[in-house]
Amino acid sequence: MTGQQDRDLDEAEDRDLDEALALVRREPPAVPPPAAVSENSCAETERRTGKQTRAQHGKQTGTQTGAQHGKPSGASEKHRAAPWADARAGAARAGRAVPVSARRAPLDRALGLTLAGPLTALTDLPSFDTSAMDGWAVSGPGPWRISDRDDILAGQAGPGQLADGDAVRIATGARIPRDATAVVRTEHARTDDRTEQLHAQRQVVTGQDIRPRGQECRTGDQLLPTGGLVTPAVLGLAAAAGYDELPVLPRPRVEVLVLGDELLADGLPHDGLIRDALGPMIGPWLRTLGAEVLTTRRLGDDADALRQAVAGSEADLVITTGGTAAGPVDHVHPILHKLGAELLVDSVAVRPGHPMLLARLADGRHLVGLPGNPLAAVSGLLTLAEPLIRGLAGRAVVEAYAMPVSEEVHGHPYDTRLVPVVRRTDEVVPLHFHGPAMLRGIAAADGLAVVPSGGARPGQLLEILDLPWAEECFT
Repeated sequence: MTGQQDRDLDEAEDRDLDEALALVRREPPAVPPPAAVSENSCAETERRTGKQTRAQHGKQTGTQTGAQHGKPSGASEKHRAAPWADARAGAARAGRAVPVSARRAPLDRALGLTLAGPLTALTDLPSFDTSAMDGWAVSGPGPWRISDRDDILAGQAGPGQLADGDAVRIATGARIPRDATAVVRTEHARTDDRTEQLHAQRQVVTGQDIRPRGQECRTGDQLLPTGGLVTPAVLGLAAAAGYDELPVLPRPRVEVLVLGDELLADGLPHDGLIRDALGPMIGPWLRTLGAEVLTTRRLGDDADALRQAVAGSEADLVITTGGTAAGPVDHVHPILHKLGAELLVDSVAVRPGHPMLLARLADGRHLVGLPGNPLAAVSGLLTLAEPLIRGLAGRAVVEAYAMPVSEEVHGHPYDTRLVPVVRRTDEVVPLHFHGPAMLRGIAAADGLAVVPSGGARPGQLLEILDLPWAEECFT
């Protein structure tokens, strides 16, 4: 999205993929599992897809190229990119390794945060025997004498004792009087004004429609474990269990730096300038992941401004868009080097989004460099930013799940592909408009399917990455 080199790189990736898919179409082989793709098979694909394109791509991929490592560029460069699953797992580990201080938040400020300790019951629930229904509290077998005492309402103190054979009106949630054996629902009761008796129209079982003390939990019971997300239901449970505040971890603070001189903040594209699609998208996306977005700033292609912004940021995580290749205005790698950062992930074997990166700054903060093209940036968000933020926020790892795909999905010869899909009952359907610069597909998607190298056949199970608003969306 920012920097001509980023766009050139993605165009080169598209050419690579088109050529590879052309080979697949000419020679439809059996789809191998990822482990079956050897370096020899990749080298053969490399030879057949054109050395000239590979050489050009190798020049544009920055720190992963042979130019820096003193090795030939080309297919070997691609194999040095981190495998997609390894990169994602590494980002999660990096987030979990950062020490975070817990704090206490009032219930009305805790929504969307992560529990820093287990939620244990401060009282029995319910804390006394209560009526589950409007009706009559009765003692012993019927019929019962209708007591002349006042109705028992919710919120009243001890209602006293109910004599054997008596009945008294009671409201839902009211405290059960001592020696009451059951509650007869209003709709199941009949009163006889002549005899002043209550008759049950259905069999009455001892304990019916009474919620006994401690039915839900006892004092000290663990209600939720550490790491649980505070949802609206959790707030209700915490209040019922006696909490006014919750021990929580703060939201990770994130700053977004949008790079590129060619970006417009408003209006129609013109004269070689294009609209900034990532600035409006990245911040809200990060908020759905549980981050606190401090600011989104447009810096253009100014190396000094980028260095000052990264060095002076107060965020736990800095997100940059574009500038991760090796062109004359691609400043992310040089700036990280000047700041003494450690590259934890430097390009990932995934399409789109190959030139993404994850770095740990000298002071322990992190930076995720997203490619500039929109769908490639989404790939970087799901691959690196999401697991990192989950780790920083102390959230539990999302369990992977798979669904069958409805139709054949072409794959890259040696890289993972992330393809937008929609769910259809018991399968997922791939969407069109999934090029690196396109957002039309992802805007209509429920998630992204993880397509292994070689592609997938109809009915094959694929791992699905849910979009964050399909799982939870708290702001």
